[in-house]
Amino acid sequence: MQIEQLIIAEEATVLDAMHKLDETGHTILFVAPEGVLRAVVTDADVRRHIIRGGKLDAPVREMANYHPKTLPVERRSEARGLMRRANISAVPLLDREGRIEDVEFAGELDVAAASRAELPVVIMAGGLGTRLYPYTKILPKPLIPVGELPIIEHIIHRFTDVGCRDFTLVVNYKKNMIKSYFSELEKDYSVSYADEDKPLGTGGGLSLLRGRIRETFFLTNCDILIDADFADILDTHRKNGDDITMVCAEKHYTIPYGVVEADETDAVTAMREKPRMDFYTNTGMYVVEPRVLDDIRPDTPTPFTDVIGAVRARGGRVGVYRVSEESWLDMGQMEELENMRRRLEQRSQ
Repeated sequence: MQIEQLIIAEEATVLDAMHKLDETGHTILFVAPEGVLRAVVTDADVRRHIIRGGKLDAPVREMANYHPKTLPVERRSEARGLMRRANISAVPLLDREGRIEDVEFAGELDVAAASRAELPVVIMAGGLGTRLYPYTKILPKPLIPVGELPIIEHIIHRFTDVGCRDFTLVVNYKKNMIKSYFSELEKDYSVSYADEDKPLGTGGGLSLLRGRIRETFFLTNCDILIDADFADILDTHRKNGDDITMVCAEKHYTIPYGVVEADETDAVTAMREKPRMDFYTNTGMYVVEPRVLDDIRPDTPTPFTDVIGAVRARGGRVGVYRVSEESWLDMGQMEELENMRRRLEQRSQ
C-alpha cells in the first residue's frame, strides 16, 4: 500500500473517511496537502465524533487531530516505543519539510516497503578498542554486548532492516573470536572477512577489498549506531554524484568558561561568557563508490581522512548527509558505552 492511499482532504466528509478506513484496512488517515502532514484522522476519532452526535456529512476537519504524534524519519527506531507510551497504533515519519516519508504501524511492516538500500556493507572490525579496556582485553570490540546483543549485531540489524544482506568485516584483533561467533549464529545474511596482517586503519583496511567490491557500498565503524533513513542517505549520495558521502551529526557544545580574545598587543578585543559552539562531526558511517578503492595504496596504514583528501585532490566530490545529535550513538569510550546502553533500553521501552 502506498501512503497516498491513506491521505484524505479536509473537506471530505466523515462518511468518506469511514469508507476510506474500511477500504484500506488501516486505522489512520492523513490530512496532508502536497504530502505535508497537517492532521490525522483515526477510527477512534470517527467513533468519538458519532458519539457526540456529529453528522456523517460533516467535514473531516471537525474531528481531525491537528497535533498528532510524529517523528523525524531518521528517528524511526523510536516509533515502537512512542506507540507503546502514547497508546497509539501508528506514527508518521516526516522529512525535514514535514512531508510524510513513511509510516510505522504497531505490529506491521512500514508502508513504504520500497524505501530500501540493498547495498553491500563493510564494517571495520579490526581495531584494538583500547579506549574500552579492560573489556577489550577479553573481547574484541565488535562483540562487546550492548543489552542482549553485541554491538556488531545491532549495527547489522540496522542494515538488514533496509534490505542489506551482504556484509564484509575487516578483522584483525581477536579475529578468530569474531569468525567463530558468526559461524555459530543463525542468520539470514552472509558474512565474509578481509584479514589484516597488521593494523592498516580504515583507509588501509579498505585496500584489501579492491576487486572484491564492484558496486556502491556502505562503510561503517563497529562502535556506532546511526538512526537515519539509509535509503535517503543513498538517494542523496546518488543525486549529488558523490564519490564519498559522510554521515555527519549535529553537535552543540557550551564551553564552560568565559572566553577572552586579545590582539597582538595583548589588548582584550572581546569577551564571551560560556559561548556555545555548533558544528557537525564525522560519525564514522559513509556511502562509498568502488572507484575510491583505487585511491588507496595497498598494505599501507592509512586513515580514512587521507582517503577523503585523495578523492578531493583528484577532483572527486565528498558530500555530507546531516543527522541530528540524537541519531548518533557512539560507544568508543566507557562512558559513551554506558550511555548507548541506557538509550537503547529507553527506546525499547
